[in-house]
Amino acid sequence: MIEVKELSKHYGDKKAVDNISFTANDGEILGFLGPNGAGKSTTMNILTGYISSTSGKALIDGVDILENPIKAKKNIGYLPEIPPLYMDMTVKEYLNFIYDLKKCKLARVSHLKDICRLVKIENVYKRMIRNLSKGYRQRVGLAQALVGNPPVLILDEPTVGLDPSQIIEIRTLIKKLGKNHTVILSSHILSEVQAVCDKIIVINEGRIVANDTETNLSDKLSGSHILTAQIEGSPETITAAVRGIKGVTLCKMVNEREGACEYRIECEEGVDIRRELFRLMAEKDCPILELKSAELSLEDIFLKLTMGETPQLEGKESE
Repeated sequence: MIEVKELSKHYGDKKAVDNISFTANDGEILGFLGPNGAGKSTTMNILTGYISSTSGKALIDGVDILENPIKAKKNIGYLPEIPPLYMDMTVKEYLNFIYDLKKCKLARVSHLKDICRLVKIENVYKRMIRNLSKGYRQRVGLAQALVGNPPVLILDEPTVGLDPSQIIEIRTLIKKLGKNHTVILSSHILSEVQAVCDKIIVINEGRIVANDTETNLSDKLSGSHILTAQIEGSPETITAAVRGIKGVTLCKMVNEREGACEYRIECEEGVDIRRELFRLMAEKDCPILELKSAELSLEDIFLKLTMGETPQLEGKESE
């Protein structure tokens, strides 16, 4: 639904966006991450037609946003970081104004009613927007993006300033919308991206440094499969036994707690030692109390990719 081809945006000698390419398919929620000044907002402004690119293409449902902006924009619902609200209007007046502005052809009353029910603003429909809380204003901003039922939603920091319960509700709504829309979600809140996105793009200094699922990025950046295990028994016996398993490159005791020791076990890439580990520890009468994968968190991934510690990591584009 969204296809970006070799997109660049230059301001004099400054390359805000430097030859990036990616796709977002139907029914996919794409997380767009990057530090301040990385080119994230510039890319989103190009996608929505707010600014033009220096070179390259941005296609919305096959329509070039630069060559045919009116047709392309009909397929986009956009929620900027600061919702474009008119404080002296009621919610009803504002949504009807947006309906007319977008030249929407759907049945007005039922369409707006459905949107209000979806984003849970029926109870404030006749209230002045200036009297609404931050959370309700954010919901009204999301409602305007949904007018006309566009297939593509571009959401810039949709939960900024909301309280925890409101954040959960908006996240749930975004996941629901992702079933029938293509969604690009830009956020500084890593847990938000982790909770709702199918795929993650990390942009740094105008270039895409990662484009894949969180799981795949974690596997690639970890370099080796790492386990942490809490095992009862003699540390010498356990360490020697684990080191003897084929594919293990490191077994080191890192902590002692609750009468058992915690071990860090590193293996060669693609090697799964869990079954052999359980069998061996049973033979040695050393119960395994806990075993878990020490995969990188999204925060670890973000820091590694944006602090210059790793090369560019891009997954294969979806067909």
